[in-house]
Amino acid sequence: MRFRIDLKIFVFALLFYLTKQIEAYAMIMFFAILHEFGHLFAGLMLGMKPEKMEFRPYGVSISFKLTPKDYNKKVIKGNILEIKKIIVAFAGPAVNLILIIISTYFKINIFTQLAFIYANILLIVFNLLPIYPLDGGRILKSILHIFIGKKNAEEWSNKISYAIVIVLTMIASITIYLTQNIAVFLIILFLWALIIKEE
Repeated sequence: MRFRIDLKIFVFALLFYLTKQIEAYAMIMFFAILHEFGHLFAGLMLGMKPEKMEFRPYGVSISFKLTPKDYNKKVIKGNILEIKKIIVAFAGPAVNLILIIISTYFKINIFTQLAFIYANILLIVFNLLPIYPLDGGRILKSILHIFIGKKNAEEWSNKISYAIVIVLTMIASITIYLTQNIAVFLIILFLWALIIKEE
């Protein structure tokens, strides 16, 4: 498995430090890493081979090795592969949900506990947005692949991704104007970069 570090992680850390949000960023990064290890564990349990682990400004990204022959099998086996991908995509948010449940059983400072819960809820909601290649987008694309085929699934998942990011950008514009929170701007910028790169 190959490892890579995206140097933009230092730019993000500096921006959050300058805006006095470095602690929140560090906490979210920590839980994002645990989230990604959920994907890794699920993939390994399903017999998938990890290909690359990349440390990015928003956590760790793990990709699995898929060969053309995986898609050239009979339809039933192709669908099984898509179901595996759905399970792997759900595994990350499931880890964050488990962390929230665990946190309710430990007696810690109420503000620490609320921050702990908030960070994990944020990761669950963000990752389950139906925007490819976020977990929600991967789940949507795999479901569409099963029912309408690979080409149509790619086309529709891209259209849905663009529509949702446009709506989120409009909502974020109002939020940024009212709160002047740079984190919201960075998130929207990141989402646009994701879908443009994917396109």
